[in-house]
Amino acid sequence: MPNSGGTIIFSVSGHVAKPGNYELPMGIPFAELLEVAGGMQGGRKLKAVIPGGSSCPVVPAETMLKTNMDYDSVKAAGSGVGSAAVIVMDETTCMVKVLERLSRFYMSESCGQCTPCREGTGWLNRLIKRIMAGQGRREDIDLLVQVANKIEGHTICALGDAAAWPVQSFIKHFRHEFEYMIDHGGRSIVGAQQVAA
Repeated sequence: MPNSGGTIIFSVSGHVAKPGNYELPMGIPFAELLEVAGGMQGGRKLKAVIPGGSSCPVVPAETMLKTNMDYDSVKAAGSGVGSAAVIVMDETTCMVKVLERLSRFYMSESCGQCTPCREGTGWLNRLIKRIMAGQGRREDIDLLVQVANKIEGHTICALGDAAAWPVQSFIKHFRHEFEYMIDHGGRSIVGAQQVAA
């Protein structure tokens, strides 16, 4: 790949059979990287991937399985190679709960210097917790995106962007999970799907 020569160390975690660090050529297809990491744990289905660490936008499985792991290809898929910390999530993953965990991390990591990040990361986490507690409203989903948009690009360091991008991408690709949880008093769509199956 013209803009992605050499090797990179992919740190693969999540629902894979063999999580670990793998030095591989840039541009390897994600599907091959997944094989190197032993495939999906327990033979479950791939749901989503964060290809470059927790600050990078999430990518749905169907897109990720067609993507090569190089800068241009991952950017075209709507995310980034970032630190090459590849987080793999299977079909049992509740995306609302994952986003709450990520938002809590960025809220804790904010140094507090920039108002959009200091205040915004707390707002994001509290809104998601409200949804999980069964007290969410449909308009909270758009409010989450609005808060993330107000943080992105308005801070001295990149932590604000890192807090905003997961929110924007999770809602873009998995909005239905947030809607379901709001409509069902805090219950996850994942549990409902497993009961139905």
